[in-house]
Amino acid sequence: MVHGADQRGWGRSVRKPGERGLTGPTSRVLADMAAFITSHLSSDAGAPPVFVMGHSMGGGQALTLACHPDYQESVVRRVRGWLLESPFISFSPEEQPSTVKVLAGRLAGKLLPHHQLKHAIMPQHLSRDLAVRESILADALMHNTGTLEGLAGLLDRTAALAAGQVRPLKGGALRSLWVGHGTEDKTTWFAASKKYFDEYTGEVADKEFRVYEGWYHQLHADGPDSEVFYKEVGDWILKKVGEDVQGQVEQEAQAEEESPAVVAPAENVEASPEAKL
Repeated sequence: MVHGADQRGWGRSVRKPGERGLTGPTSRVLADMAAFITSHLSSDAGAPPVFVMGHSMGGGQALTLACHPDYQESVVRRVRGWLLESPFISFSPEEQPSTVKVLAGRLAGKLLPHHQLKHAIMPQHLSRDLAVRESILADALMHNTGTLEGLAGLLDRTAALAAGQVRPLKGGALRSLWVGHGTEDKTTWFAASKKYFDEYTGEVADKEFRVYEGWYHQLHADGPDSEVFYKEVGDWILKKVGEDVQGQVEQEAQAEEESPAVVAPAENVEASPEAKL
């Protein structure tokens, strides 16, 4: 079963134009994500494992949450695996803002946090599929509106990830990590994702980086090739579930071998006369 949530300020969470882009600071963004994930976690024996997947900005937010010290035991350790599709770890060269714009955005975010601004990513940078591009332009919920506070938080999270200041913590709370990125992504940067994976995920023993040669930003909607993406994501999840089942079977078998044998005491039965002869 797949569950999804509209981030605060986006999608159907918006009831009036003034709420567009009001995601709040990073602390609220992470708290919203943690609350949503926790609502699907269970400590009951036999409960299905939970996997968390984030795309683009959502991928950067999911990674930030998975690395945050406040959520290691309450959320991260209880999630079986984290999947990042084209995560926003750094701007692509095509979308990289100037240093002046970044500094101005951070300053303005402190002065006018709820001031709205529009920024539309060109559909031709998102997918190779013409039908997908047209659907993006026609999507009424894709309002392309953010706030200066949201922009400042986005810039801070991205900078911290790109520099490796935010990375998986020691202790193994982040159990399994899968990252997929297209080499021709023109929105988030493939090279930054690969660098982060290679240099900053050393604390994650179970991890995989999948290169999608020639693909664009929306791996899930990049034309007929996306069927490959669906299968690989599904296969990775099923593999993790299978590993857990096999591990449980082996533990039960080992426990059975180590348990002491119980021998019932022999009954004191009087031997028959024939037996005595």
